[in-house]
Amino acid sequence: MQKRFNIKEVSPNALKAMVGLEIYLSQASISKTTKELIKIRASQINGCAYCINTHTQDAIKNGETSQRIFLLNVWRETEDIFTEEEKVVLAITEEITLIHQNGLSDETYSNALQFFSETQIADIITAVITINLWNRVVLSTHLLIGQSLA
Repeated sequence: MQKRFNIKEVSPNALKAMVGLEIYLSQASISKTTKELIKIRASQINGCAYCINTHTQDAIKNGETSQRIFLLNVWRETEDIFTEEEKVVLAITEEITLIHQNGLSDETYSNALQFFSETQIADIITAVITINLWNRVVLSTHLLIGQSLA
């Protein structure tokens, strides 16, 4: 891949806005585990090696198991590996990441209301949108594993 620009150098205010979303999410109502599952799953769908590498490492540092990470892309076929709450989060992640298909379905939203408050659902949606934003920047600028985004 041809090396492209560094977003921090050519558009620092855009990067600052993106970091602002991360700062918000660091204090959001959802757990670190939930945030990392969202980041990894969306990055898998989008094919973002940089983000998969980063967030699997972060998840492991936060106590996530290798087994759950390995099975994340086939979470629907697992029995008791993921909780019902996590399955809803993963469904939200997939539906929003693949928004062009149908968007967040009424069924998934209704399922989410069984486990989460509207504030938590808003934070889950924000987390999904944020990692999709990062995936698109990384993929568009050809950022490679080991390079610095900022």
